[in-house]
Amino acid sequence: MTLLVVGSTAFDTIETPHGNAERCLGGSSTYFGLAARLFSPVRLVSVVGEDFPAEHKQLLSDRNIDLAGLEVKPGKTFFWHGRYSADMNQRDTIEVQLNTFGDFEPKVPESYRDSEFVFLANGSPATQASVVEQMNKPRFVVADTMDLWIDNERAGLLDLLKRIDGVIVNDTEVKSLTGESNLITAGKAALELGPKVVIVKKGEHGCFLFSNDFHYALPAYPTETVLDPTGAGDSFAGGFMGYLANCASISLANMQRAAAYGTVTASINVEGFGVDCLANTNREIVEGRYRELMQFVSGV
Repeated sequence: MTLLVVGSTAFDTIETPHGNAERCLGGSSTYFGLAARLFSPVRLVSVVGEDFPAEHKQLLSDRNIDLAGLEVKPGKTFFWHGRYSADMNQRDTIEVQLNTFGDFEPKVPESYRDSEFVFLANGSPATQASVVEQMNKPRFVVADTMDLWIDNERAGLLDLLKRIDGVIVNDTEVKSLTGESNLITAGKAALELGPKVVIVKKGEHGCFLFSNDFHYALPAYPTETVLDPTGAGDSFAGGFMGYLANCASISLANMQRAAAYGTVTASINVEGFGVDCLANTNREIVEGRYRELMQFVSGV
């Protein structure tokens, strides 16, 4: 199956209690792509500046990520600088330079428009909707969103939710989106807004999946080493969508497995700075962690 991601490609400077990383490769499409490619080839639509090095492009293309949709524009690549708290549950944005990403208007190549699985990484609802309009007949479209769009572009977001199959939010965001204070009630209420699947991330506490047919809760993989949480949500989405794109059907069982694989890829990502761990892992390691997670969940 064909899998498309549309989102940011960036340079990140990251500070955590365990160290710093300067101008490392980052961005939502990058984290997603490096996680998803463990299961399925990935098509990437994004934008970078003239300062984006050839070695970063090579790293991505060497890992089965098609870069025909990566636009190179005059100027500099999107830059983000963040600092995490001592427990790494909170982070402060020190600096953001949108640069070429500031006026990003995704252009989906004709050869990508038949993609069956589409992930719309975090961005304005208008930008995400423009991608949907360029696609032919995708089988499964999932969007990430955040409180900025819930608060400031609610009408556009509500319209988008009627046009896609799934949405990914955290527990605070789903409550803000629906006006419900209870997580379970909020998850069910989000389904009434249009999507068939609502995925609620709870960080180190795992995730919830809500659909009209089932509700499913999964703990996080019990990793002892967390060096950098950046990109964990996009890595989860990459594992989730990558696994589903390689399945014959979007069944209850496959959705549950996809959530587990997303949890596992996110656990690998947080064990190093930037995309290093994702870029250097393989399917064998992923499968080993999947088995460990299933044993952890079942207690057998």
